[in-house]
Amino acid sequence: MNIKGCIFVICAAIMWGLIGPISKFPIEQGVAPLENAFWRAVFAWMLFAVHACRIRAIKIDIKDLPQIIGFGFVGVTIFYGSYQLAVQDVGAALASVLLYTAPAWVAFMSWLLLGERMTPIKISAMLITIFGVTCVSLGPHIFGTGTEMSFTWPGIIFGLTSGFTYALYYIYGKTIFARYTTPTIFLYALPIGALCLLPFFEFTPKTGTSWMSIIALALICTYGAYSIYYAGLKWLEPTAASVIATIEPVIAAVLAWLWWNESFDWTGYIGSALIISAVLMIVMENKIIELFSRKRSEAY
Repeated sequence: MNIKGCIFVICAAIMWGLIGPISKFPIEQGVAPLENAFWRAVFAWMLFAVHACRIRAIKIDIKDLPQIIGFGFVGVTIFYGSYQLAVQDVGAALASVLLYTAPAWVAFMSWLLLGERMTPIKISAMLITIFGVTCVSLGPHIFGTGTEMSFTWPGIIFGLTSGFTYALYYIYGKTIFARYTTPTIFLYALPIGALCLLPFFEFTPKTGTSWMSIIALALICTYGAYSIYYAGLKWLEPTAASVIATIEPVIAAVLAWLWWNESFDWTGYIGSALIISAVLMIVMENKIIELFSRKRSEAY
C-alpha cells in the first residue's frame, strides 16, 4: 500500500471528521444550522470556481445540466442541510456515525437503480447497519442506560437522511462525476444548493468565532478534504481509500468528546462499531469473497 496515498486519505478523513465538531461553534452561538450549510456552500464554491478556472474546466454539456441541478439540490441542499440539523439535534459524534450508513444505502440503491447484484455480504452489512442504528438510537430507551447525549427522532432522521444523500454521490459518480472534474461539478452544483437553502433560514449576526468556523468548514472540510482525497486516489485503490476513510467518525467522536463533552453509552459504542464494521464489509467485499474462495479450494 502506497504510504503517500495513505497519508493523503488520512488527512482528508480527519478534515471530514472536523465538520460536526466545528459546526457546533456557530450553532452554539445562535447561527441556524441551515445558515451554516449555506455559507459552507458559498465559500466552498468560491474556492472550486477559482480551481475550475485555473485548470480551464468550466464547460459542461447542456444535456447534463438537469443532472447537475439535481445533484446541487440533493448533494448540497439536502445533504449539507440535514447533516447540520443532525449535528444540532443529536451531536457531532452521532451525526457522523449516522452519516456512515451511506455504504449500506449505496448497496441498496445500486441494486435498485443500477441492477448490481445484492450479495450475501451486502445483505448482511445492511442488516448489521440497521441493528447498529437501532443500538445508537433506541439503546438508551430500551436498556435505560444513562447518557450525556440527548437523542431526538428528528435528529436521527436528519442523520440518516445525510447518509442517504451522501450515498447518492456514488450514484452520480457513475454518471456526471465520470465525465467532469470535481471542481467543474461543484462550480455549478454549490450555488444551486446554496440558493435552494435560502428560503429556510434567516441571516443572523455572527461573531468572529462563528465566521472562522464557517470558513473552516468551506476551506478545510469541503474544498481541502475533497482535493486531498482525490489526490490520494492517484496512489491508492478506491477500496483501500474507503477503508482508511472510516476513521472519519472516530475523529468526529474524539473531537466531540474533547470539545463538547459528548459521549455515548455502551449501546451507542456497540452500535457505532457495528455501523463501521458494516462499512468495512461492503468496501472489502471482493477481498472477503476471494479469501473464502481460497479457503474452500484449499479444503478440497
